Amino acid sequence: MPSRLERLVYESRATGSTGSLLNLATILAESQRNNDRDGLTGALAAHEERYVQVVEGQGERLDALLRRLESDPRHRDLKLLDRYPIEARTFAGWSMASPRIEPATGRALTDLMSENAPSAARVVELLRDALTAKGSA
Repeated sequence: MPSRLERLVYESRATGSTGSLLNLATILAESQRNNDRDGLTGALAAHEERYVQVVEGQGERLDALLRRLESDPRHRDLKLLDRYPIEARTFAGWSMASPRIEPATGRALTDLMSENAPSAARVVELLRDALTAKGSA
């Protein structure tokens, strides 16, 4: 019997520039391919030399993802913000979406990530709202 759905929210420091379209395109392509294979969905924000990501799926698949991320040279200082069971996916339509970070969302992300204990629920809300804003996804 497969494990129930979980949501994982983390941040990491980028070792390359998050402003580089090539870096972002490479990570997104690899994430989409792996997530399609593993039944994972989510969203990734690349902002201020940091990656902030929400990933949803079966627990054992999230465990495998964490192991890959911890050894991925594009990430350092990986910090798990939260991991918890969910009833339904918020990012069901995206194997790995990357929302456009508009100035207001960027300020909100900057403020949130500067907190001692950033709210994972707020990260999910910001990324979901950025994806559903006109012209994103």
